Parts: sequence; C-alpha cells; structure tokens
Amino acid sequence: MRVLLISPNREQINMPTWPLGLACVAAAASHAGHDVQVLDLMPETDWADAIRQAVVGLAPQVIGISVRNIDDQNLENPVFLLERVTDVVALCKRFADVPIVLGGAGYSMFPTSVLEYLDVELGIQSEGEAAFPALLDAIGTSTDVSSIPGLCIRARGVKNPPDLKHELDLFPLPDVRVFASRIAMAEEFVLPVQTRRGCPMNCTYCSTATIEGRALRRRTPSKVVEWLSDWNHAGFRKLYFVDNTFNLPQFHALDLCARLADIDPGFSWSCILYPHKLDKTLVQAMARAGCTDVALGFESGCEEILLALNKRFRPDDVWRSSLLLGDYGIHRMGFLLLGGPGETKATVEQSLAFADSLGLEGMHITIGIRIYPNTPLAKLAVAEGVISAEDDLLFPKFYLARSLEDWIFDAVQSWISHRPHWYTA
Repeated sequence: MRVLLISPNREQINMPTWPLGLACVAAAASHAGHDVQVLDLMPETDWADAIRQAVVGLAPQVIGISVRNIDDQNLENPVFLLERVTDVVALCKRFADVPIVLGGAGYSMFPTSVLEYLDVELGIQSEGEAAFPALLDAIGTSTDVSSIPGLCIRARGVKNPPDLKHELDLFPLPDVRVFASRIAMAEEFVLPVQTRRGCPMNCTYCSTATIEGRALRRRTPSKVVEWLSDWNHAGFRKLYFVDNTFNLPQFHALDLCARLADIDPGFSWSCILYPHKLDKTLVQAMARAGCTDVALGFESGCEEILLALNKRFRPDDVWRSSLLLGDYGIHRMGFLLLGGPGETKATVEQSLAFADSLGLEGMHITIGIRIYPNTPLAKLAVAEGVISAEDDLLFPKFYLARSLEDWIFDAVQSWISHRPHWYTA
C-alpha cells in the first residue's frame, strides 16, 4: 500500500527533534513491503503546502500522523499543542478520503480522548512497528482489524492493549536516507538513538510506563553500533541517547560504550543518567566513547521529597555522580522538579541550595508537576481534590503544593536572576 507518515511537531523547546519513533514505524512498514513516504514538518516553512504536495503527489491509501506532545508542561503559561494537530488532520482529510491512523508518545497517553478531539477513527497505542504493518495488511485485504494489539477504533469503542515485543532487535532501524533533505540542511544535526524501551523505576509522576511498559527491553549493542556506523560513514557525528536511564543496566551501557569507542572517527554524544550506583568504570567508558553531556534528572535535593517521588537514589548519590562526571570533563545539565507532594518552602530552598552546590554547567527548574493518567500522582491528586476522578487529563492539570502557590514562582526567579546558567521552562 502507499502510505504517508506525517510528523506534525514543529516545537523546538530544547532542540529541533527528529521523529525517531515515526522513522522506526516507517522502516517497519517499508520492510513489510509497503510504499512509505515520510513528511517531517519541522523544517517546512510552508507546512500546509508541504502536506498538500505530499498527499496529492503520493495519493496515499493510508495516512499516519504521529502525536508527540499534548502540551508543553508549563504550569504558568501552558500551551495546548494538540490543537495545532487539528489543522494537519483537516488538510489530510481535504486532499484525501483515506483512513487516518494516529500514533506517537502523546497519543499513547490518551488514546481514546485524542481520537475524539482530532475526529479520527483509528489509533495505535505504544510502539507501532508490529501493529501498523498488521493494520496496513488488514486494510489492504479488507479483513477485520479489531483484534490488532494496541489498536483503538473510535466508532466501535475498541481499545486493545498493546503487545510490547521483548526483543527490540525484531524491529528494523531507520534507513539513513529517510530524512535526507532535512539532514542535509542541518550542520548541527543531532541523531536521537534509542537502545532501550520501558522503565521499571515507577516514579510517581512518570508516563513512560503507559507509553513503553515497565519491563526494560533492549536492542543488542552490536546491532545498534552497526546501524550507527552507517550514519557515521554518511558524515554525521552527533548523537543523543534518548533511553530513559542510559546507565541501567550497567552491563548494557558498558558494552555499548566499548563498541562506540571503536568507531573512527568517533561520535560526540549526550544521554540521560539515573543518578544511582553510577561508578567510575562506566563514566570512564562513557568519556572514552565520546560522551560530552548528560542530563542529570535528580528532581530534588531533599531526601523526604525523593522518597515521595519514589526515587531510588538520595542526595549523596547525586553528589557523587555529579562529582564523578565533572572529573571526566562531562558537562552536566541538572533538573529540579519542584512543588510536588510534601513540598514546603524549606524543602524547595534545600533543593535550590543543593543544586547550587553541585557546580553544574546548566540547571533546568520545573515548577509544578503535569498530572498524567494511570500514575500514583494522579491517584493522590484525586484523593486531595486537585482533580476529579472523571478527569481524563487530556487538557493539562498540574500538582502544586497549595502552601507554595503565592511564593514559589518569585522565589525561583530570584535564584535564577543571579545564575545565568539556570532557567525555567
């Protein structure tokens, strides 16, 4: 079948993002024998005309749209990003009367309500490499689609649980040419790389389990580095490992680093670290393999708050991790998440002082926690009357300890004003 896959995301909050998930689905559909074209709207100056040209030119039989973000998670001035996707859907419907299928991380958190909001009939929750080709085959042969794992059908009220494959090596990785036009224009292009899916940490506020599951599933490092070698040969040198916890499990990270270190010329790369049991062996291997920057999401400098967020580490772990990374010249971007359950003025000030003591190269502060469905935080918010049990949370709701509402914004701004490398969302 002829398939058009569209990434409507045009946000550049931290960096221009490359739609890795959509590229993986495109690779799987192509591998299954379908004629797939990908349209990434990020670099398009006239995105509406780009959609028109793609739809008219390909005459697709199915259109897939990836919903990456629902909102910008900003409590003070929230932007509802899903609203912008309505224009993309409307244009697709104007130029082609074919099935539209939604997917992506944002969609997966709210599978039924996003279908309603965007007036679309079909969606695939969680990973789509197996479900989307199966759906294409069923549509092409006019057979029943209702039993496909992860598929949501608006008209029938069907919402099948996703079937998360344990062996990620079953899924093909994107071809280097998928987004060639965008890559050719981007001298500072950073390739996102995912070697693991799922997270067993169960942080009280996190939506990862809804999207990827709690079981940690891995790609074989040798296969990842073999794929990366193709990008290296094409001249690309910057990577960002989007794994939720690059250092867990350590044996996987060490294997990956050892293979990356053998690539010549090497990559420079960044990753997300979980500051628990980080040791010199791994940090040394990371530095040798080209790691230049890490995101250190420790969220609080107060042990009581870390416990409330169900973190496995303590402030001393963060201190040791930060010091070790600094010793090897790896730049550290810290993250604080203030205002959650149990937070007080004293704990906020303790966290700010703790973060200041680390001497990090950058510090990002978020005030208030976006409440996502199926999380312990959502249950607590219902119990405390912050939200109602009937609220599906598609439109952003935030948890902020009530005692802080009239104080925390000015207090944080005061800290930031004297620290040029600190900022808020």
